[in-house]
Amino acid sequence: MKRTLALSLLMLLALIVSCGGPGPAETATPTSEPTVEFKTPLPEPTEAQVVPTNTPVPPPPTPTPLPTPEATEEGPRVTDIMVEIPAGPFIMGNDSGRQDEAPAHEVDLPAFEIDKFEVTNADFAVFVEETGYQTDAEKQGLSRIWKDAAEGKDNHPVVYVSWNDATAYCQWLGKRLPTEAEWEKAARGTDGRLYPWGDEYDASKLNGKDSGIRGTTAVGSFADGASPYGVMDMAGNVWEWTADWYEAYPGSSYQSPYYGQQFKVVRGGGWFETAEFVRTTARNATSDTAANDDLGFRCAR
Repeated sequence: MKRTLALSLLMLLALIVSCGGPGPAETATPTSEPTVEFKTPLPEPTEAQVVPTNTPVPPPPTPTPLPTPEATEEGPRVTDIMVEIPAGPFIMGNDSGRQDEAPAHEVDLPAFEIDKFEVTNADFAVFVEETGYQTDAEKQGLSRIWKDAAEGKDNHPVVYVSWNDATAYCQWLGKRLPTEAEWEKAARGTDGRLYPWGDEYDASKLNGKDSGIRGTTAVGSFADGASPYGVMDMAGNVWEWTADWYEAYPGSSYQSPYYGQQFKVVRGGGWFETAEFVRTTARNATSDTAANDDLGFRCAR
């Protein structure tokens, strides 16, 4: 009996194994990602809109060729191209600008001439060569002087020059620095425009912060940004010294602690200025010994 029962059990066990019954656990290794079925079709792919994170730096504009200065019996070999500004009144100042620009008022000026271009490194080098002049920055032993910024940039505006340096250069040529009123009239004309080219800001017409150049450009590179009289770079490139102390306009109720005979007016805005500071009416001022990499000048007579 026991033997028959054992035999029956062995036969039953063999039947279970042959039929694929429970056995040791197996670990399955997937060969691919599961397939996902969408109940609705996916939309057609569209072109991605890429938003730039950095403003690309454009190449410097093609400089306007300047005539090669030559020494003559009448004077040294420097650029001496001047524009005549006719006599007559113009509106100076701006009631919608910063407080020191108000009030807008009429100024009647006699005729005068002003340099068409900012004084260049090449011009200033001739002045130094012929006179042995030392700039304020050199006398003070500053780490950066005009020669450092001039290397390879003959037609760029000279920088690191103080009010005293600019005055000395102009006097050497029998000229002078323009007054603040002369500078503004030469920049805006008689129709009260906010920029040399008109009332609308246009970053393509000047070397300012929005140009992305981050340094000076050859003078006259932005011909479309000329003033009504054809004077170049009256907006951007470099701030420009004027002859005047920083004072309140006649009739102004605004009083600045910087007014008085302590700071000289600079105009035009430099290569790192925004639209607000390159307007024809924007005013700034600094010490007459200041020498920066965005500060130059032009002469008048």
